[in-house]
Amino acid sequence: MTETHDPQFNLVVVHPQIPPNTGNIARTCAATHSPLHLVGPLGFDISHKAVKRAGLDYWDYVDMSYYESFEAFEKQLDSKARMIGFTKKGTVKYSDIQYKDNDWLLFGSETEGLPDYILERCHMPAYIPISEKYVRSLNLATAVAIGLYEARRQVGL
Repeated sequence: MTETHDPQFNLVVVHPQIPPNTGNIARTCAATHSPLHLVGPLGFDISHKAVKRAGLDYWDYVDMSYYESFEAFEKQLDSKARMIGFTKKGTVKYSDIQYKDNDWLLFGSETEGLPDYILERCHMPAYIPISEKYVRSLNLATAVAIGLYEARRQVGL
């Protein structure tokens, strides 16, 4: 008998700046059993009370890794890893991507987004449409949830 597993998606947040956003992302990771990878430098101490409060009592259920730099993060990636970078500069609508088990969904900081040198390493630059031109971007935790739940929907989770 072959062993099966639920598809899994890895969430990567590069240089997050706002503690409650990271806490909310961690809670989403706990709810979906998705590993969370934080790439530094962070704009706060991970033990900051706002991070803990936003994640509530779910931190024990979060498979979290921290990397001091994007280069350190990249070293642990399998050469076949598929990275999808979410950015307002994206060329592929997030819902038009065919997500696969073990995709890596990358998100940048609240203030800067993903740096160009990271986007260049991504297999696909995805965007989430915003109807109103005066809205620059979505909240980071909201964008993460939209991307992750679309990936999960496509694989039947």
